[in-house]
Order: sequence, then structure tokens, then C-alpha cells
Amino acid sequence: MNTVLISIILIPIIEIYLFIKIGSEIGALSTILLIFITAFIGVIYARYEGLNTIRSGLTQIIKNEMPAYEILSGAAIAFGALLLIIPGFATDLFGFLIIFPLTRKLIFGKISNKIKNKNTEKKDFIEGEFEDIDEDNDRKI
Repeated sequence: MNTVLISIILIPIIEIYLFIKIGSEIGALSTILLIFITAFIGVIYARYEGLNTIRSGLTQIIKNEMPAYEILSGAAIAFGALLLIIPGFATDLFGFLIIFPLTRKLIFGKISNKIKNKNTEKKDFIEGEFEDIDEDNDRKI
């Protein structure tokens, strides 16, 4: 089976199970409020981390370096914010793990280093062709 199909089926089942378990422990109204609070705090924190990532990316561009980690980090923050907006405790957990800088660095650090190393290989030469032209020759450039 396709992993996307499995995740489409499995994630709602896990979320419903967690809703039932947590709702039976703390009550239905508290569970609903907790879902809204985590979504609200998560989106605010995702916005804060997104702005920090943009700032860091602009710093890398000013230094004339490729902001590989910042590009991956920005996409991960957007995905984490989406997970936080979706109601559920498991998606909120994964969303917060993606948004926090420490866990994001652990997840995407090696990938960004590979991209950065591939793109920063410097060449000490310029490829091209040349032709000597004498001044008394009638050919124009």
C-alpha cells in the first residue's frame, strides 16, 4: 500500500483515539479548549520562527552564500504550522517538533549541508573560447 494512503487512514484514527482518551480524562470542554490553545500558540510561534528564518536567510544572501538550511527550514515551518492548525494532539506534537529550532536542526541539518556542499564547489577557471584578432584585420567583433 502507498504510504500516503496509509497515513490518510491512520492519522485520523490516532487523533480520534487521543481525543477519546484525553477527553475522558480532562473533559470535553477542556479538550476542545486545549486544541484551540495549542493551535493559537503554535501559529504565533511558527510566525516568530518564520521571521527569524527569513532574517537568517537574508543574512546568508548578503554574505553571498546559499541559504540552503533556511529554505528547508522555511518550508518545514510552514508544514509545521499547517499541522498545528489541523485539530488533533498527534499532529500538534509533530508540528511543534518541526517548529522548534533544535529538533528542526536535527532533522534537516544533514540535508542542508549536502545541498550547501554541492552548490559551493568553487571553480578556479572560466570556460570559454577565444580568437586572436589583428588590428589590421577587417573582422569586427
